[in-house]
Amino acid sequence: MKRVITYGTFDLLHYGHIALLKRAKELGDYLIVALSTDEFNSVEKNKHCYFSYEQRKSLLEAIRYVDLVIPEESWEQKVSDAHEYHIDTFVIGDDWKGKFDFLKDEGVEVVYLSRTPEISSTQIKKAFSDGKGKGNCS
Repeated sequence: MKRVITYGTFDLLHYGHIALLKRAKELGDYLIVALSTDEFNSVEKNKHCYFSYEQRKSLLEAIRYVDLVIPEESWEQKVSDAHEYHIDTFVIGDDWKGKFDFLKDEGVEVVYLSRTPEISSTQIKKAFSDGKGKGNCS
């Protein structure tokens, strides 16, 4: 069985996230998502989420491409996760290109996937905070 892992915050889950998870799952048989905890987001990433860790975890667990959700609590855990979960492939967005190549030394294939260019959680948050929410709902 080929095991794939990806990491992220996955706040305000949108079709770009789903596309990334689908493509990640296509690279193996079992997809693990390491979901950034609220504390890690706040302290290390300087991000504040709309949804709590438990809410984001529940959303991810409902997606058919996701087999397991684990907490991401530090930047350094990627190597230990690779060993603990017997990871074959590490997948992340291409805006991180080159940053995780050190995992190759652990025997893990590293794949940087292109992001869905027209959508991001940051863009959604900004649009709504500016009062310029986009969409077809009224």
